[in-house]
Amino acid sequence: MNVFQAVLLGFVQGLTEFLPVSSSGHLILVRRLLGLESSCLLFDLVLHLGSLVAVVVYFRREIISLLRPPFKRLSLLALATVPAAALAFLMSGVIDEVFGGGDFLWLTFALTGALLLIGERMTRRRAPPGCGIGLKQAAVMGLMQAAALLPGLSRSGSTLFGGLASGADREEAAKFSFLMSVPIILGSAAVGLIGAASGAGGLELTVGWWETLCGGVAAAASGGLAIGLMMKAVKKANCRPFAYYLFGVSVLSLVLALA
Repeated sequence: MNVFQAVLLGFVQGLTEFLPVSSSGHLILVRRLLGLESSCLLFDLVLHLGSLVAVVVYFRREIISLLRPPFKRLSLLALATVPAAALAFLMSGVIDEVFGGGDFLWLTFALTGALLLIGERMTRRRAPPGCGIGLKQAAVMGLMQAAALLPGLSRSGSTLFGGLASGADREEAAKFSFLMSVPIILGSAAVGLIGAASGAGGLELTVGWWETLCGGVAAAASGGLAIGLMMKAVKKANCRPFAYYLFGVSVLSLVLALA
């Protein structure tokens, strides 16, 4: 992998992590287009940690407030994390085996697009201003985050849909969705490192340190850009362009799968 490819993958990771278009699905697709069949665990971890830097910097005030009593929002965040953590623990191997090759990206991309369009229709029945995240919203968004373990099914798009479907205000749902990414990214990084260190392998650096660093920086920069773009789209209640884009990418994925 050269520097250009590393930066491109980092840019794609950061941008698609927070836009409702699926980072995992796009990384599989871009690797296919670049002819990169294998991935490096450490490189992928650095890309995800770059994305984490972006969300921590952007929402630093909200994250600090989580650590202040009475910890209600932190408890809701923990609740929302449980379904994805449990499903990843029980089914991650099966998910990787069945969906990791990208043969079903056309389906999950299209499903994400459909969720975004349905979510747009829901905004016409606007929740009362200031309708925040409660127990019901956290539970529904957590279940949608678990479903988004499937490559091509966007985590941010699915959780935003879950928040809207359960009656949350758009902006509150979007903020909570971004905060939900913090424990998920940290947890997946920790599990990956522990699994590799315990003998499963994968800690070998098959991508150079310079390329890895450049990819991580690109992921952090594009992640910050994506969060800003997504928050503007949420305020304008217009995620339709993302849905139409996903339908186009779905067609491309189907062509590649049949080729």
